[in-house]
Amino acid sequence: MEVLGSRVLVRPVDRDRSLRFYRDALGLAIHREFPGGTVFFLGNGFLELSGRGTGSSAPDVAIWVQVRDLADTEAELTRRGVPVLREPRTEPWGLREMWIADPDGLRIVLVEIPSDHPLRRDTRFDPEP
Repeated sequence: MEVLGSRVLVRPVDRDRSLRFYRDALGLAIHREFPGGTVFFLGNGFLELSGRGTGSSAPDVAIWVQVRDLADTEAELTRRGVPVLREPRTEPWGLREMWIADPDGLRIVLVEIPSDHPLRRDTRFDPEP
């Protein structure tokens, strides 16, 4: 399979409420709009709000979003009235994570990758094992 592009599809219960959340509270930029839908830039991917959901977000599904500075992100979202489900903490795997949710309960994991984490290391310059 050759993947050419991808996006996360979110079916909100109340499209206007979710549009305000992703656009205004999270500050995501709009990539494009079409009748019944809005596509947001989400880092190297996209998030599409379209259709109509049932309101039951699966607890095993989350959106993973990398941010530059988790403390700054927490302060900004708090100012905008976004409730924090779980305060920032360093996980056993070394990433700093904070959890929020969209208006329908879809969890969003905000992640900061510390400068010394292996995900930041350029393996092209690692000595051979």
